[in-house]
Amino acid sequence: VFIHNPHSRGQHLNTPRVIQSGLDSDVSLLNINQVVSCLTAGVLNPELGYDALLVGTQTNLLAYDVYNNSDLFYREVTDGANAIVLGKLGDISSPLAIIGGNCVLQGFDYEGNDLFWTVTGDNVRSLALCDFDGDGKKELLVGSEDFDIRVFKEDEIVSEMTETETITSLCPMYGSRFGYALSNGTVGVYDRTARYWRIKSKNHAMSIHAFDLDSDGVCELITGWSNGKVDARSDRTGEVIFKDNFSSSIAGVVEGDYRMDGHLQLICCSVDGEVRGYLPGGPEMKGNLMDTSVEQELIRELSQKKQNLLLELRNYEENSKTELSGPVKESDGQRGIIPANTKLQTTLSVNLGTESQAAHVELCISTSNDTIIRAVLIFAEGIFAGESHVVHPSIPNLSSLIRIPIIPPKDVPVDLHLKIFVGYRSSTQFHVFELMRQLPRFSMYTLSSTDSSREPQSYVNFTINERVQRVFIWLNQNFLLPGGDTEIQNAPFQVCFTSLRDARQLCIKIKPSGEITVSTDDIDLAGDIIQSMASFFAIEDLQVEADFPGYFEELRKVLIKVDEYHSVHQKLSADMADHSNLIRSLLVRAEDARLMRDMKTMKKRYVELFNLNKDLLSGYKIRSNNHTELLSNLKEVNQAIQRAGRLRVGKPKNQVITACRDAIRNNNLNMLFRIMRVGTASSQ
Repeated sequence: VFIHNPHSRGQHLNTPRVIQSGLDSDVSLLNINQVVSCLTAGVLNPELGYDALLVGTQTNLLAYDVYNNSDLFYREVTDGANAIVLGKLGDISSPLAIIGGNCVLQGFDYEGNDLFWTVTGDNVRSLALCDFDGDGKKELLVGSEDFDIRVFKEDEIVSEMTETETITSLCPMYGSRFGYALSNGTVGVYDRTARYWRIKSKNHAMSIHAFDLDSDGVCELITGWSNGKVDARSDRTGEVIFKDNFSSSIAGVVEGDYRMDGHLQLICCSVDGEVRGYLPGGPEMKGNLMDTSVEQELIRELSQKKQNLLLELRNYEENSKTELSGPVKESDGQRGIIPANTKLQTTLSVNLGTESQAAHVELCISTSNDTIIRAVLIFAEGIFAGESHVVHPSIPNLSSLIRIPIIPPKDVPVDLHLKIFVGYRSSTQFHVFELMRQLPRFSMYTLSSTDSSREPQSYVNFTINERVQRVFIWLNQNFLLPGGDTEIQNAPFQVCFTSLRDARQLCIKIKPSGEITVSTDDIDLAGDIIQSMASFFAIEDLQVEADFPGYFEELRKVLIKVDEYHSVHQKLSADMADHSNLIRSLLVRAEDARLMRDMKTMKKRYVELFNLNKDLLSGYKIRSNNHTELLSNLKEVNQAIQRAGRLRVGKPKNQVITACRDAIRNNNLNMLFRIMRVGTASSQ
């Protein structure tokens, strides 16, 4: 880690941890001896009154006091540290260094005490602290590899937003507003769960930061890009108000009083080591920090837009004259004229597919007369590569009806934004209809006949205080049920579905008492259904009884493997320690032999050292492979705890996660599976 400090020249320390760089008298090098995976600085101990440096690797977390050149604490973290954030979380009084790793979140105070622990859905890639709900206390924003942004109020998830790619960066703006960046080049701003704006670039956002660059009292979103560009965008519109270019990719964007003159600067650093600082613009700038050439470019863009609008207006005027002269004929369609009463109908249904085509959801679009559909543009997040899909039938196949297959990869509700070109076969211009349809969350499940022999053995069972009709409304909103299917409205009833992805069965039984049983072998699907119901019926706390024998058996095997890998890890560590002591002894003996000019003994000792070094290298490879396998299995264990939590809502969910961790710490597997089944460790 490079520490650049031009404010205390000549006060450098050379110790085993810190070495003075020969390249620059202002730069010190902090030796970590591992690959650094995350880095931050901030006030960890308020009594010290200055920042601590926090360095995370895939095995350890170091809290370092730069001023006194001492370690505050050094902790082993088996789940690794991919991201780190420092600050106060909820009602926890002490500032925490919160790290996100292998599906796990951990928070340490200034003494290294583990005050916060919970699990999340996948490997953590980004963290931020933000007052999400406006209660004056910070919530934890977590971006992970499963494309979700989760909001934790201490160890309870209070909100989830699904994006289209891995969330690589998060930063608080002000209030409940925060910025985000995805691995596909998207950056944007959320206000709570509502997305304000987003833009997508062919480059990748390497770092984002909130900074008031135009001195209007509101932070802009500063983005450093992989092509070396830095831009500042309005938090309200996403409009660029400032930009600059580096010769290489941006490494990071931060802020600080670097010149020690009482004014904060925006500081950008490139991967080549170039560092630039930017002072906020004065109030006279009025939000525009770019030069006149950019203003001229904007004028040209507006002028072009004006010409396009005038052309569109002229087309409308010509069309209105033709409509006044008489009914529309197909020959008029060449100019894009269609009958005024033309309407579009859209329907969603399940198609079981054929030998050449997989089962899918089918979007059917039709016109109300003899006009044809020339093309359809669909914009939808997370379904199509590039988030858009164009259907352009060949001329012989043009008709007033078009069927489009859709295969959503995940069970999330998706808005389909449609642009449909309608005209006649001879048309050179087309009328564009804009529509929106929502794809239900569980659209990839088709209604099937009830067959007790095929009913899954795994289930979740719970009771809610809702009328059966309300449950039926939830079913209608979340599944593609055939129209007019009203026979399942009377309790008790059972409805069964077949997954279009893997042909697995899903059965939902509802009794008059409000008891609901969801039978499925997919624990993730069961969790999605419970969370969907909890959201629809506004359920705050829900206790569930669950049993997934197949999944639990696989988990038992994984836990046994984790124990084995831990044992191997300890043995290898002990062997390496023994080897280290032997190396010291052999080196001393070899040096003694050299001083005594006993070359035969010296050669013998160095041969032994050479062989020992080979043993150490092979031992390290084994240890490295062991650690990789251990991490992979720990991820499965952490995801199992997260899945058990998702089967519950509210306080029961937090209790299950905490109790599962305690059971794993105590190596009590029977207790762990009991907690996952009934939600509690007690036998009551």
